[in-house]
Amino acid sequence: MVRRRTIRRGLAGPMALGALTLLPGVATADTGLPTYVPAQDAEPVKGAASTADAPDIHPGTYTDSLGRGEEKRYALTLDAKTTAYVSAVATPAPESKVEDYTDGLTVSLQDDTGTTCGTDGDVRYRGGRTAYPLAAYATRRVGGDVSDCRQAGRYYVVVKRSGDATSGPDKWPLELRYMAEPHLSGPAPGKPKEGSWSSATPAAPTGGEKKSVTGGTGFNDAASVGKGQWADRIRPGETRFYRVPVDWGQRLNVSAELSSAPKQPGVGVSTFTPDAFGLTAYNPARGVVSDEDFVAYEGRQQQSRLYTAPVHYGNRSSDDAAVRATSVAGWYYLEVSLNPDAAKFFKKSADLTLRVDVEGAAEPAPKYARPAADFSVTPEDREMAATGRTASEAERHGHLQAVGFTGLGVGAVLLAGLGVWTVTARRKAAAGATAVTGPAAGAPGGQGAPLPGQQSYDGRNGPQEAWQGFGQPPRGR
Repeated sequence: MVRRRTIRRGLAGPMALGALTLLPGVATADTGLPTYVPAQDAEPVKGAASTADAPDIHPGTYTDSLGRGEEKRYALTLDAKTTAYVSAVATPAPESKVEDYTDGLTVSLQDDTGTTCGTDGDVRYRGGRTAYPLAAYATRRVGGDVSDCRQAGRYYVVVKRSGDATSGPDKWPLELRYMAEPHLSGPAPGKPKEGSWSSATPAAPTGGEKKSVTGGTGFNDAASVGKGQWADRIRPGETRFYRVPVDWGQRLNVSAELSSAPKQPGVGVSTFTPDAFGLTAYNPARGVVSDEDFVAYEGRQQQSRLYTAPVHYGNRSSDDAAVRATSVAGWYYLEVSLNPDAAKFFKKSADLTLRVDVEGAAEPAPKYARPAADFSVTPEDREMAATGRTASEAERHGHLQAVGFTGLGVGAVLLAGLGVWTVTARRKAAAGATAVTGPAAGAPGGQGAPLPGQQSYDGRNGPQEAWQGFGQPPRGR
């Protein structure tokens, strides 16, 4: 998987010195819109129509496809303590035909009696027939006031694609992700007190110099952003992803602004696009936190806003789905989509400004029985967010650091070795000069003194030059 908490730095020897040639190169330019990039370690799986044939899945990422009206099932085995999250991301190509409010995705998690664990994840397109990655998730939670699906045993994930005859006939690529949240070692925190936070939307974050960033195609290559203003460009029909580290006790305040058009459309062309620009937020398990309707655009700058509840373990007991979705810390994702109809305003691409604020001080995490890597925020995460790097860029940075450190180490060894060689050579040369006691050097029957930089013949290996036995010969040899 591209997203890794630990950057592997243990390159050694030839592997370290050759790492630069193994790193992925810069992608070549593509004339079409980019499509969703699945996780590098995703495993192909084929869902079944019946639970009898459902393939087993384990924590990790999988790829499949889903036809119009199709329903697929996958099996997983759960203990009586772990909370499970299973998400599905439909990734039709940007030019695919989709119908608003009918085309969509439903994900549910059921036990072996057919009981649904919690509520289904149900999402629909709502962007003026704009095709973009669509994600939903289902959970099996343990603890609190949860009474269903608490037993250990066999469970099933059901993923269904809705749509009618007017929808596009092509199969949608599907990415599944199964994440396990460790159980707590003590009592679960209760729900936050009523009135402990305000639901009123604050002003959009402003101030500070804009930093450049390039959004990703999906969850796996989303660009990391932190508090401040971020400048990007987006093409009509394109979707871009970003991610923000949000810790326990913190909340997310985001504004996405589409710039004013450089010129108005020609005569006879409508200047009003009702569903032009959309902003969606997802939690670390890829569950929808906020999916506001697309905003209209008519050539003047326009923005879409979202504001989340503070992240709290007790939110999972809330009756509000948006609050319930903010019950884990970690990377929160932002999805920005631009309607293809915006091409009448922007010939190539439009300026996009993200204004991000993470409010509140980080609070201590709940006492998990074991590390909850996917549901936590590390100093490295915050550093990535401050610089706008993706997870893959951060890993490449780690490789480069490892190569640099290894190069410095090899250089130090070479310098030390050369120092030893120099001292040894000088001592041997001096010893050779004083050891000539018989006939003079070059006289008949005499043995000449060693040439500078050459050792005496030892009768076994022939004349041995000073550089032999360490590294490579000096330059020029």
